[in-house]
Amino acid sequence: MPTDIVVSYLCVHVYVGGEVTGVSYLDNIMYVVCAESPTIRLYSTKTLGPLDVVINVKGMRNPRDIVVCRHDRQLYVAEEDCIWRVKANDHSYIKWLNTQFSVQSLSLTYQVDVVTSRHLLVTSWPPAVRQYNTTNKQLLRVIRMPRYVKDVFHATETTHGTFVVCHYGTSQDWLLQYYAVSVNC
Repeated sequence: MPTDIVVSYLCVHVYVGGEVTGVSYLDNIMYVVCAESPTIRLYSTKTLGPLDVVINVKGMRNPRDIVVCRHDRQLYVAEEDCIWRVKANDHSYIKWLNTQFSVQSLSLTYQVDVVTSRHLLVTSWPPAVRQYNTTNKQLLRVIRMPRYVKDVFHATETTHGTFVVCHYGTSQDWLLQYYAVSVNC
């Protein structure tokens, strides 16, 4: 006989004071970026309180997303036309990649094979997913979306090397558009 399981969640809010566009964490620190702000705000993941330090990235205008690489302790911050790389340890930064496309979001993937490789996935407009090697910025592949895909919001790479993509627009009915998640793009 099946039993019902009731799960309750404790929801704790952190008030940031801006339009949050990205969040990531490393160790016990949460990194938050907000629209139209050149700073990365740091919070304790234990207390959810702000830390006494922020990372001010001169030249950054309007961050859209942030991810962290746990292996080399680097933060990657997306803006519309570039990606910044920030060292979590000393907060130094560089404009890591200038783009000729509009950056939407980022995700990081670790492929463990003979050599461990780190891939940065960048969703973009026009709708595509671009895969970069984080050690040398090499563009590894571009996955162009079918014409019926109107926008790509996020993507992640599986451990099998396939892609899961969140997008708007499907081939099901071109008159009615839907939000969808596709695999093996």
